[in-house]
Amino acid sequence: MSVLEGQAFYISKRIGRAIMDYRMLKDGDKICVAVSGGKDSLTMLKILHERRKFVPIKYDILAVHIDMGYPCQHPRILAEYFKSLGVDYHIEKIDILKGKTRKDISCFWCSWNRRKALFQAADRFGCTKVALGHHHDDIVETMLLNLFFHGEISAMNPRQELFDGKIVIIRPLCYCEEKLIVRFAKSAGFPHHKCACPNASTSQRTKITEILSGLEKVCPEVKTNVFKSVKRIKQDYLL
Repeated sequence: MSVLEGQAFYISKRIGRAIMDYRMLKDGDKICVAVSGGKDSLTMLKILHERRKFVPIKYDILAVHIDMGYPCQHPRILAEYFKSLGVDYHIEKIDILKGKTRKDISCFWCSWNRRKALFQAADRFGCTKVALGHHHDDIVETMLLNLFFHGEISAMNPRQELFDGKIVIIRPLCYCEEKLIVRFAKSAGFPHHKCACPNASTSQRTKITEILSGLEKVCPEVKTNVFKSVKRIKQDYLL
């Protein structure tokens, strides 16, 4: 077994456990796989595609990329990659910069518009599930973001029904740590892109990532502990 095959097997095993634990898929599902072009979504797409060869659950895949209108090469590069992988795909173009400049675009505005376009595409193509590439670290960071900046205890649910079940979001990478994905992405040789969020270096999430990195030096299990804490709530000790 090669290094790439070993990495893929390890990630696939964790994805399989997440699918079973949270009942993410069933026979006949058509999954709208949201592909931004980053390492996380490309890893999720490749592993979900490869798993179709041997898992008992039969499902179809539609890779969907939301072209936000930024001046970058995402659509062309991704279309070529989707073809080489042998998956059906769709490029949905929207223009969130229309009438605005980059400095006017907030993380919320960008995320809301992208998610809206993704859901509309999923509904139009008859998809039963929408797969998002949030991994273990993303979920931990979101928990701390909500705690520190919004004063609430909440996280990303690995399986979440929206609009009375019309849209079902799944996060197959919920058990996969980012460092595993980084190593796999390098070995897999995913296509590179140069388009970056203008707010990436100043976002609240970046600050949380820095805090966690510091805490890991004194407590290597800090991310695992935060992740598990949502399932180990002691009601008697809450206000």
